[in-house]
Amino acid sequence: MQNNYYLLRKISQEIAQKIAQGQWVETENIVQASQRFSQFSTEDNMRLLACFSQSKDELVMGFANSKAEFYIKAVLNADFSCLTFPAEFHRAKRNSVDLFKELIGLRVLGIKQFLNERSFCLIFENNYQFLFKMHGRRANAVLFRNYEFCIGFHKKMENDKQIYLPTFDRLIEQSYQNFTKNNYDWSILFPTFGKEINNYLIDTFSKNPILSHSPEKQWAFIQEMLQSFEKNTYYLIHLDTIPELSLLPPAEGVKFLVYSTAMQAYNEFYYAFTHKNTLHEEKNAILRQLQRRKKQIQSYIEKNIQKLAELGNSTENEENANLIMANLHLIKPHSTEVIVWDFYHNKERKIKLKKELSAQKNAENYYRKAKNQRIEVEILERNIANKTRELKETEKYLQQIQAIETIKELRNYLKIHQIKKEPQKENPLASLFKQFEYMGFEILVGKNAKNNDLLLQKYTHKEDLWLHAKDVAGSHVIVKHKAGQKFPKEVVEKAAQLAAYFSKRSQDSLCPVIVTPRKYVRKTKDLSEGQVIIEKEEVILVVPEPF
Repeated sequence: MQNNYYLLRKISQEIAQKIAQGQWVETENIVQASQRFSQFSTEDNMRLLACFSQSKDELVMGFANSKAEFYIKAVLNADFSCLTFPAEFHRAKRNSVDLFKELIGLRVLGIKQFLNERSFCLIFENNYQFLFKMHGRRANAVLFRNYEFCIGFHKKMENDKQIYLPTFDRLIEQSYQNFTKNNYDWSILFPTFGKEINNYLIDTFSKNPILSHSPEKQWAFIQEMLQSFEKNTYYLIHLDTIPELSLLPPAEGVKFLVYSTAMQAYNEFYYAFTHKNTLHEEKNAILRQLQRRKKQIQSYIEKNIQKLAELGNSTENEENANLIMANLHLIKPHSTEVIVWDFYHNKERKIKLKKELSAQKNAENYYRKAKNQRIEVEILERNIANKTRELKETEKYLQQIQAIETIKELRNYLKIHQIKKEPQKENPLASLFKQFEYMGFEILVGKNAKNNDLLLQKYTHKEDLWLHAKDVAGSHVIVKHKAGQKFPKEVVEKAAQLAAYFSKRSQDSLCPVIVTPRKYVRKTKDLSEGQVIIEKEEVILVVPEPF
């Protein structure tokens, strides 16, 4: 819930107090707000003195005036987006890139919180606006001038170019009359509630018979809840998986901490999330590694027990040697075999001989094999015993690591028990082709005609899916098959959009794309680079889009 609209409202208000002398609005549109802020801003308003990135999903902004300094760190990852406010920030000497240089030295005039939007805007001098768009997987930081798009932090988010700030507010009549008109569906009037608040209301109304049958009572309850959101009470809820930041009081029995400022709550949430997430990732990586080791040990033990059974049940070499020695008088020189009475099993036995050896030497040869066999049995028994101890130790590690709850404890445990992380294997495809993952399916895109041939001929399987923009030059796109799974429609459409985007039709509104299993695509020697013969195809229409 860290990017919930109501939490972001509180954050933007506190940011305004820190850097813009409390100049904050929500109901005014951005043009009106900019005009008003420009009249009342003073030298006490902070200036942006640094704006840089030290990783591809992290933006740091440093502000200061004559009295204080203030930092905003925005984490804009597709899997996790959040704002945090470090007390100080030490910039790394390497791998640090200056961004949004146009804003350096400019004062922040005020903050505009967009109505019913998980976004707010810093309004700068010289008609610059800087938008924090905290839309989950589509979170971005975007610079505007005169309310028109200039550049985004994540340049791949093409749709952000269409944002027009004066119309970015979502104007919704949030009245009881409109609640009635919409059949008492509060989610239509309050699309910003999100999953957590909606579930809370559904649960509350279902358990309370008065609320469940009275729209008037429901509306009153919602208004009371909205008023409670204005209080400076923020709950950091500690769950088994990842922590949550909420304006709603937690359920009974759930661990939580309470904070009185949104910034403090966000800082603690970010620390708790990264701490828990790091623990989760490192612990799972070690557990997977130990599970693999356990399976390998179990497989080794099973194979060697089987081999030991085969060796232990066979005394044939020693018996052959004894039978030869008992029948030396029957064996003629240069014989390749001899048939003797097997007094071990009371029947005849045929024994193979090496013709270049005497009978006695043949017996010695069998005695040597018997001795080697006994040595092999001893080695197998010793190895099985060692591996059995290792298996018990690995199972103990798995059980104990599963119970660890802090990253410090985990790392100390690994150090004490000398459990080393396996080095990550380099992905050879990363340097050859464009790589994407969607819904668990790997998508590979060729970079040029020669590269397309390499992808098709060396890195595909007959059950993979092949896609290409129809009748134009473009990249071959391969969706790698997964055993026992069909290609979901959404995956095929996403791969088709990539095929369209990486083709000569990338600027078209719609693009026909060929889709067919790899087994129906052939490459003959007479064809030019990138050209293929398609034996069976299906064509779908998609909008060309990057990933």
